[in-house]
This record gives sequence, structure tokens and C-alpha cells, in this order.
Amino acid sequence: MSLDPWAGVGTGDRITGPKFAGRSTVWGAQGAAATAHPRATLIGIDILRKGGSAIDAAIAINAALGFLEPTANGIGGDAFCMLWDPARRKVVGFNGSGRSPRGLSIETARSKVNARGYLPSYGAVTVNVPGTVDAWWAAHQRYGKLPWKDVLLPVAELCEEGVPMPQVIAYYLQRNMAGFDRSAAIIEENDNRKRVYAPGGETPRVGEVFANPDLGRTYRLIAEGGRDAFYDGPLADQMESYFRRIGGWMTRADLAAHRTEWVEPVQTTYRGVEVFSLPPNSQGLSTNQILNICEQFDLKGMGFQSAASIHHQAEAKRLAFEDRARYFADPRFSEIPVEWLNSKAYAAERAMLIRPDRVMDRVMPGDAPTQGDTTYFSVADRDGMMVSWIQSNYRGMGSGLVPDDGHGQPLGFMFQDRGEMFNLTDGHPNLYAPGKRPFQTIIPGFACKDGEPWLAYGVMGGGMQPQGQAQIIINMVDYGLDPQEAGDSPRWQHEGTSEPTGHPAEGLGVLHLESGVPVATRAELEARGWVLGPPNGGFGGYQNVMRQSNARGPWTYGAASEMRKDGLALAY
Repeated sequence: MSLDPWAGVGTGDRITGPKFAGRSTVWGAQGAAATAHPRATLIGIDILRKGGSAIDAAIAINAALGFLEPTANGIGGDAFCMLWDPARRKVVGFNGSGRSPRGLSIETARSKVNARGYLPSYGAVTVNVPGTVDAWWAAHQRYGKLPWKDVLLPVAELCEEGVPMPQVIAYYLQRNMAGFDRSAAIIEENDNRKRVYAPGGETPRVGEVFANPDLGRTYRLIAEGGRDAFYDGPLADQMESYFRRIGGWMTRADLAAHRTEWVEPVQTTYRGVEVFSLPPNSQGLSTNQILNICEQFDLKGMGFQSAASIHHQAEAKRLAFEDRARYFADPRFSEIPVEWLNSKAYAAERAMLIRPDRVMDRVMPGDAPTQGDTTYFSVADRDGMMVSWIQSNYRGMGSGLVPDDGHGQPLGFMFQDRGEMFNLTDGHPNLYAPGKRPFQTIIPGFACKDGEPWLAYGVMGGGMQPQGQAQIIINMVDYGLDPQEAGDSPRWQHEGTSEPTGHPAEGLGVLHLESGVPVATRAELEARGWVLGPPNGGFGGYQNVMRQSNARGPWTYGAASEMRKDGLALAY
């Protein structure tokens, strides 16, 4: 008898559209929000209905998810965003990632390496300055309509009241806390995380009400004092005291020096669709590169979910990720050949390396001419602003470290472990240095058609993000799927290419396929030489808000949410 009582059972039958789609895209004319938790979506819709902008709603959603989905994000982490500015009629973006502590030397960082010679996954050496709160503030200063306090105080109340725990988040919370327990020896302080996330010694079960009044108090301080309460005020003092007590390195001076950076997105086209990404230190350029290579092939003619289509997409990923490992880093420390990597000419050269009937034996980065776990959500308002926002603590919940006020009261959030992404090899662009931003995996996605906004979309999950973003664009452009169908479609994920941390490629790697990929496709991929892996839960989490131009009447929004998560899309 199978260990899985549901083995062999497929989906139910929908009356219209592809059978694999779990639900319909939701439609509205005034606003839309798609997030990884229903209450976060409701908070975003509430803010929009009160007259708030899409940025007001995005800030409230992100704050809510820091409580509702602590396994993926929080104010101890970083944030990136692209949005359609209807007044300027262009896509703009910001980089809200923080820098390493200036008092942490490379010699000290190297003294903390694990048995494999890389920086560890947890502990104070992985903590960089959290960029999220300043990202909220910078975005609100430019695009907010509601008073700052009115955006954050409803979320503080939600933290204090509590909400029932949903299925997927409950699963990951238990796994994260168990992982921290196994690694407790390298985490300088372990009591605070247990008090916040496992009150009474156990993580909340599905359906059990979970509250975080400690985070609610922190949000109230930020609501009253703005970004300075966190970076140059009482919370900054408490964070500095915490690290001094446990033996960490981040200081109030590190926090006070942090500022969000507004950046120009990098644009390419895919069969006429304008696709935007954020430049390094993020990996957004990898999405552009995958699509630029795939554009050289007739994926539509190869067939949806065919072996030929997946083969060419996965090979494009392998090529793009070797460049990612070689070049991506903090551009203030290294010159990155962005224009060359993003070019159609370079993509054509790389595409010629792909063999149609066989996996490439070895993939190398291009030779540049002389001259770097997560929540994602989309939200849009009645004025036409569309926001694509991603925010993360990196691996799981983060470093394992939850600060307190010095009097036994936790602040209710966990610091990121993004510093794990630094490389320790001399001469590498992503080499650790004090005051430097590491390579970042989190990337929002945005696409336009004919100069008009089309998609505010994203796929969460480490290295899955550019692979997933490319699959969404390909599903919609080449195969004509709508936003929900494009997300519900079975996905592939390739693992095992070189990493910006210095981890080398692992042979051909492993191509993981979700269970919905046709059996014939699997057999053909194996015949081409792919090493196939089973579904591993690493296929990401997706949200999307699409703006549709209509021949009759005004444009409307179609919103989609990820069936692999606990989320919800709503529009009105």
C-alpha cells in the first residue's frame, strides 16, 4: 500500500480553461491584491478602499506578512520593488537591501566558516542591516496617500489580536524551529525565538490562533516615530545592545547609515513584451538572460509542457546561472557588465551552445569584454499604480536571532541571514567586505505591453525565482495562459549550477519536475541526458496582478495567487 493515501488522484474537472488550473483569475476595476495569506490580502484591499495608494497597501501588506508569514519575511530582512508610476508613465524600482556590519572584518568572517569552508546558515555572522523598514518609509514618502500611522496601526492591532494558523505556514514554522534547534550551538542566543514563535514549547498548529504582541509593540513604535525609530532611535539602541550582549557586530551607526536606493530597472523584450528586472546585487538580470536565450527558439511550436520546451528552458537557465555565479555582486565594489549580459547578441551566442537532443556536458560563464525564503505580493490601485514587491529574511526564517529590549521583552522579529550569501574567495566580485551588500536572490518582476503596464508578478524561492519568472512569461506569451493558469501550470526547477557564494557546479545538476509534468515528457528528458529529481517543494510561490486593456470600457485588473501557498487574490 502506498505511503501517500492520495497517490494517483488527479485534480477535479473545471468546466472551462485548462484542467490543471485550480481556480479562476479574479477580476476588478478599482484595485487588486494578491498575497501569500488571506488576511494580508484583506488588509491591502481595506487600505485601497480607504483611499490609500498601491504603495500604502503594499506597506500594510508587507507589515502584516511579517506577522502572518514569519517563515518567509519580516522587518529583520530586505525588500525590493518595481512599480508602474502612472504620473511619470514608467517603471521605477528600488533596492532595499542592507550592508554588512562595518565592524565585522573578513578575517573574523572567515573564522566562522562551516566544515565545507562557507559562511554558516545561522548566527550573528550572517546578519546584515535590515532594509525593509527604510524601504517602507522611502516608498511612502514618494507615493503614500494615507498618513504613515494609518497604514501601520491596523497591522499592530492584528498582531495583538492574533489569527488562526494556516496549513503551509504551520508546516514551515515547525520545520524552521526544529532546524534552529538542531543548529542551536552556532546561534548565539536561542530563547527569544522560542518565546515568540513557539510559546509554551510548541509552534502553533493548523487552525490555532497565533499572536505576536511583541511585534505589535514594535510596529507601534515605528508608526509613531517613522523609520528613525528603527534606525536611529529606541529600537536601534535595543538592537545594538542585543548584539553587544550576545557577541554580534551590528551597531546603531550601521543602522543609522542605511538608506534605500532608487535604481533604474534593466529592460529587455520577449517576443515584443517589455520585461523589467532590477540590476545586481539582485539576480533579476538572470530572468532577462533566460528569456533572451529562450527567444531564440520556437517554444510555442515545441508544445506546452513538452520535453523539447522544458529542455531548452532549463539549458537557458544553466547558461544564465553560470554568469550569475561569476559576475553578480554589489556594484559599488565591482564593475558588472550588465549591458553585455542583457544583450540580444550575447543571448544569441549562448543559445548556439544548446543542443536540441542532448544536455550540455558542461556550462561555463561567458567571457565578458573588459570594461552579484521569501514572500512576494502584487497590488494595484484605481489610479493605475501597480506594485511588484518582494521581501525576505533569506534562508527560512532567518538567522535564528530575535532581538529584545534588554529587559526580557522580545521585539517580535528575526534578523535575516542574508550574509550567508557572501563569497570568501579572494578576487571574487561577491567577496565579503565590511559595509558591503551581498548577492541577493529576491527579485520582483514587471512587464509591459506597448509601453503600458501589463504584469506585476513574481515567484518566490531562492534560485527558483528567475526560473519561475521566466516560466510565467513563457506560459502567458508563448502558450496563451491567463495569470492563474500560468501559475497553476506544473513547474520545473534546475539545481546544481555554480553559486555566487563559491559553491561549484554539481555535474549536470538535477532537474526537478512537479508531478503534473506528463510521463512522456519525463521519459524524453531522461533520454536527452537529464538527471531528474522528484517534486521537492522548491517550486516557489507566485502572485500576479495583470492590467487588461479592453476594447469596450476601461482597463481592468486580473489577480492570481499561488495554489502552492496559503494565499489569496482579491479584486474589486
